[in-house]
Amino acid sequence: MSEGRSGSGTSAPTVLRMILGRRLQERRRSAGASLDDAARTLRVKSLTIRRLEKAEVALKPLYVERLLESYGADRQEVEEFVALAERANEPGWWHAYRDVLPGWFSAYVSLETGARTLRTYEPHYVTGLLQTYGYARAVLRGGFPNDTERELERRIDLRLRRQGLLDAPDAPTLWVVMEEAVLHRAVGGPEVMREQIDRLLEVSELEHVSIDVVPFSAGAHVGACAPFTYFRFAEPELPDVVYSEILSASMYLDQRSDVTAHLEAHSRMSLLTSSGDSTALLHRMRKEYS
Repeated sequence: MSEGRSGSGTSAPTVLRMILGRRLQERRRSAGASLDDAARTLRVKSLTIRRLEKAEVALKPLYVERLLESYGADRQEVEEFVALAERANEPGWWHAYRDVLPGWFSAYVSLETGARTLRTYEPHYVTGLLQTYGYARAVLRGGFPNDTERELERRIDLRLRRQGLLDAPDAPTLWVVMEEAVLHRAVGGPEVMREQIDRLLEVSELEHVSIDVVPFSAGAHVGACAPFTYFRFAEPELPDVVYSEILSASMYLDQRSDVTAHLEAHSRMSLLTSSGDSTALLHRMRKEYS
């Protein structure tokens, strides 16, 4: 993803806040309380309760305490939940980059940081989690041509810091499907492309990373459209989410039909090639940049 697109959205919730919002919703339902019932407890509108449960706003400890008490929770449960809510309201590490990170993309970084499985489709560029410094610099300079040098370096630093999750002991599984066109797009020039392809070959050896390159010979296929990323989480409270973007907007989808359509498209595209064919194509393209 280039992050060079505009979009809409609120400040990004942490995954913990999303989990607690879901648990708060489940606690309300198990108590037989409606949104209106919960709203009367806090003397707010039902929309406020809905936004709390969807993690669209911070979980105010006082609100959480009063709601749980009205749902019949004991004191220990209330105190433990409030403590978690206070933690959930702490900004993620990416908050330090808010000067160069669009609010709508903050949600993406939050989901990326908390996911156990990432499946991405890229028709235009190498996915951000696998970009080298030189490649990222060229992509971001193209996406933000009016940036100062400091702003550009901040964006690059953010992108490279995101990649740290692949080196963590509990690193998520990353499955990338990209078009062959990505390798023909000479981002940054031959030297940058050689370095980038070397990086792809290196990470493709990792047990938790898979890279499939769909060749031109595959012709038209189901996924020949906008880039997208699928997120799956270890926590059962969280639904699978798909992020997709177009020129002027970004979308976060969690409806089962939307998620399933993207997941099936990703699986079908992966069948258009093999790991061996993808590796051979990467080696061939590297030679072309020599």
